[in-house]
Amino acid sequence: MEVILLENVENLGAVGDKVSVKSGFARNYLVPHGKAQMATAANIAEFEARRSELENAAVEALQAAQDRQQAIEALAAIDVTAKVGSEGKLFGSVGVADVSDAICSLGVTVEKSEIRMPEGALRIVGEHLVDIHLYTDVDAQVTINIVGEE
Repeated sequence: MEVILLENVENLGAVGDKVSVKSGFARNYLVPHGKAQMATAANIAEFEARRSELENAAVEALQAAQDRQQAIEALAAIDVTAKVGSEGKLFGSVGVADVSDAICSLGVTVEKSEIRMPEGALRIVGEHLVDIHLYTDVDAQVTINIVGEE
């Protein structure tokens, strides 16, 4: 199924690209979320009329993400306090919500969905690097220092 992308989609394309995707991906994700529209003659003409508006919106979103990236990378190590056992293992874990709250308390806005923790929640006291995916090709890293309280 052919669609026209209305915004940058990671691993798929940029604004204005005409791409071929599976019909379920287009019907269930791209079109309902406003990321693409079907590549019919009428939609192509409508897109060409709105092209500059959509490209400007993509540039603004990229600039905002880059500004947030600089703000995040300017942060020092972020301390998160958690209850800990005798061997340095946590009772529970430090997850995405805890990391998001810790960063937001320092004045930088980060959504939970932007935080990437591929190995799961943090369960050991110490310093950990956490990746934050802000926009297509805009990533930041922050150091989370888990401090134990008994």
